[in-house]
Amino acid sequence: MRSIFLFGSLVCSSVSAYTCMAIGVPSLGKANKALNAGDSWTALQDYVNDALWNEWGVDAVATDPVEPKRVYAAVGMYTNNWDPRNGSILRSEDYGVTWKRTALPFKVGGNMPGRGMGERLAIDPQNNKVIYFGARSGNGLWKSVDQGVTFQKVASFTATGTYQADASDTSGYSNDINGLSAIEFDPTSALINGATSRIYVGSADRTSSTWVSEDSGESWTAMAGQPSGVFPHKMKFSATEKVLYITYNSESGPYSAGTGSVYRISSNGTFSNITPAWVVTNNVTIGYGGLALDAQNPGTMMVSAMNLWGPDVQIFRSNDSGASWTTIWDYVGGVQKNYYTYDTEKAPWINNQRQDGDTKILGWMVEALEINPFDSNHWLYGTGATIYGGHNLESWPAVHVTSLADGVEETAVQDLIAPPGINTPLISAVLDVAGFVHKDLDVSPDDGFENPFWASTTALDFAGLAPKNILRIGDSKLATSSDAGATWTLSTAVPAASGGSIAYAADASSIVWTSSAGSLLVSNGSSTTIASLPTNIAVVSDKADPKFFYAGDETGVYVSSDGGKTFTRSANITSYGEGLLAVHPAKAGDVWYSTNTGIYHSTNFGKTFTASPGVQSGTHIAVGKGAENGTNVFAFATVDSTVALMRSSDEGATWEVISDAEHGFGSANPNPLAASWETEGMVFIGTNGRGIFYGLP
Repeated sequence: MRSIFLFGSLVCSSVSAYTCMAIGVPSLGKANKALNAGDSWTALQDYVNDALWNEWGVDAVATDPVEPKRVYAAVGMYTNNWDPRNGSILRSEDYGVTWKRTALPFKVGGNMPGRGMGERLAIDPQNNKVIYFGARSGNGLWKSVDQGVTFQKVASFTATGTYQADASDTSGYSNDINGLSAIEFDPTSALINGATSRIYVGSADRTSSTWVSEDSGESWTAMAGQPSGVFPHKMKFSATEKVLYITYNSESGPYSAGTGSVYRISSNGTFSNITPAWVVTNNVTIGYGGLALDAQNPGTMMVSAMNLWGPDVQIFRSNDSGASWTTIWDYVGGVQKNYYTYDTEKAPWINNQRQDGDTKILGWMVEALEINPFDSNHWLYGTGATIYGGHNLESWPAVHVTSLADGVEETAVQDLIAPPGINTPLISAVLDVAGFVHKDLDVSPDDGFENPFWASTTALDFAGLAPKNILRIGDSKLATSSDAGATWTLSTAVPAASGGSIAYAADASSIVWTSSAGSLLVSNGSSTTIASLPTNIAVVSDKADPKFFYAGDETGVYVSSDGGKTFTRSANITSYGEGLLAVHPAKAGDVWYSTNTGIYHSTNFGKTFTASPGVQSGTHIAVGKGAENGTNVFAFATVDSTVALMRSSDEGATWEVISDAEHGFGSANPNPLAASWETEGMVFIGTNGRGIFYGLP
């Protein structure tokens, strides 16, 4: 299996100073490491399968300052009922190549509000057997004394946080308590019972947020002189200076901006406000996120706004421990002046997809900001689009900023199609970044969908007999292309509809769009309601006969033989929700129906279906080229109580598992599939947060 190249869509919550470990948020937080030549990254969690899907939510990471091969991660996706499983602490002794896990008695929120704060996981630099973890949801502070094998709650720490991103929310998402935000040790403090005595903890609490222990965690005190109305986002200790630096913000992020400050705290607990004066001079409100210290040059540091939605995020650098600051851009005569140069050569679509009037070049949601401890010129920061950085930081502010996310894939893929005969192996629909025509699977696309542009594409289809005819939907809009996605035309024939499923007649003469707003037939520049078809039902077109469409829901399959004008219930196949359909790319009347009660196959235009033996349930399914004019059918399916990516080369009589221990693809349910009708055995797998993979026999 290989990953298709996009390079982007990542927000880092941390890039560790020891092994350049990054955590991706907000979409989904997976761990990646950058130890490779050419600024490339290696994914550390491709093992995650359907059973372990919540481990793609990484809320904190720590690398061992004593034994750098040791890596820890706090994993779990949500703290509300969207995630049924408790969280875990993962530990590795080989830079994240393999992991062991310790179950926690509570949930972890790698995709919850405040996921950029941290680090919530910290290793005692003077005794690396000791690890602390700051939990969410009022679960407090936890400690391990055996390198993460076991954890116990620190009963003496009671400041478990009060901040809620939105107390009025009733879903358990925005109204959950963010809990503890950051932990840091003072490695210059004395040892007590073999452990560092001075420990700092940040709590998401606007009244009392910054706490210290002077006795290795036996007791805790709210620090005098701390700012109110805000709480720590990042804490970093400068051992040479014997000072702690903290960025504060009134909001947890990642989307809110907030207001905040930057402080330097001496070893005797004195707080000094070192907030950049630029914000006052320019009458700008900033809540701070990222914080970086230059290990080679103590007193040289950087901080960033978490968000500054206009004109652009601001990054500050100081060479005198925060006494004075310079900026990466400024206002000169009331006009924005950029001191930096910029490119996205490794991911050209990022720059090319920027819309007219969008001034946010440097990014947004900046919580991760790091300077390589071994190279003061090398810096990285994470945004809502990619990982940026460069290799000439000491030329500040005349630095060159570039995308450095080679190998990091965080996209949430909604749909995939592989139209034959168009010299393009794949077209994708993606949340947040529209979607792409992938002419070369090993090169990042030059651009995404444009003219019209909308942020999230939810579904695609092509006309089987005229495959250069493509359609896409998203943001209540429909666009069509007659040149394989090179250009697009916005349809004015449809009323407002959102999401759902869409199908193109084999000869591109008509379109069926089903959504929560109803089912529509689009033809000859106008649309009509399809009264015979329920709302929110999956629909596909026959790729060889333009008269036929097929739709499926929890009651069975509906068939249209008049180009989508009317549908008749054909097969009664009971399931517990909407099923998913796939059709043979070249043979009329050959339909597959995948449901949570099994996978079914029809060769007579949906009149009758035969259950595939041994399959307990299925989700996404695709039909591609097989050997000797046969087919390969791919599906995420449950066979013998195991959920995996399966392949059948005998029309569903038998199935073999093709996912493996290194390629689990996360949760199976949202993962779209497409299969090539030109390359035998080739399958494309979209994931909910790990981009797109393709596999060959």
